[in-house]
Amino acid sequence: MLLFARVSVLGVAWLRIATAAAVFAAWRRPWRLVRDLSPSARRTLIALGAVLAVMNSAFYLAVDRLPLSTVGAIEFVGPVILAAAGTRTRRNAGSLALTIAGVGTITVIRVAGHPLGFVFAFANCALFMLYIVLGHRIADAGRPAAGVDRLGAAMLIAAVTATPWGLGGALPAFRHPVLLLAGAGVGVCSSVIPYVCDQLAMARMPRATFSLMLALLPVFATVIGAIVLRQVPTAQDVAGIGLVVGGLVLHQESQPGRTERGLRKAGIDGAEGVADMPGHDELRHNGRKRLDAG
Repeated sequence: MLLFARVSVLGVAWLRIATAAAVFAAWRRPWRLVRDLSPSARRTLIALGAVLAVMNSAFYLAVDRLPLSTVGAIEFVGPVILAAAGTRTRRNAGSLALTIAGVGTITVIRVAGHPLGFVFAFANCALFMLYIVLGHRIADAGRPAAGVDRLGAAMLIAAVTATPWGLGGALPAFRHPVLLLAGAGVGVCSSVIPYVCDQLAMARMPRATFSLMLALLPVFATVIGAIVLRQVPTAQDVAGIGLVVGGLVLHQESQPGRTERGLRKAGIDGAEGVADMPGHDELRHNGRKRLDAG
């Protein structure tokens, strides 16, 4: 609230992005990896940087016009769509249905506010989906630290991208150290810690599973609200938490062993050529040894 009272909405977004970029620059020095990347990998980093810049800006423009609960509810439509796209079994379809019901029960959507706010909220939702897709593309299961380095490079690109529309609004903060410190706190807590955790999770989970796990966020918000803010959850909240937990317990990841056997029958050890679609991350392996050998 201190920042929003003294700094414009886009200025706050820029402070968040720029602080995160500065932390990644000092911590990871991500520019060192750029020269070793392929042109395709560089294009992915540029796309992710642009998405991070516009996504964070759209989020703040939305919450400036709509209740946070509304923006949050719309934002979760994206992960639900990605999880649905990766559903391959009846069990996972049931898991997804329970999770959707739970998130809908916990999250209160208030259809009120400026219509432009909904434009920004749905734009944020679409960009959040792109963030998940692109984030999985830069994730490295063998070397999670490499994914974090690529994230750092993307954040530097995001800072440059957001500067034309955000720096001017952030200038008042440079005259008040307290405001700068608050902006830095927002950047670390909202763009460094969560995004690094996302990369570590993306390196270990198929995209559909990761998207479904994001449904835990409203649950954690309810629990933290009860513990820290003494906001006692209602019976509706408890029911929603139960549905989400039930959905996550029911969900089952695809079994790599079955996939590998199927690929071996086709004479291919890896599936480098498999389309990069939600839920198919586990099929992307390096090399096509047997095919090349033949």
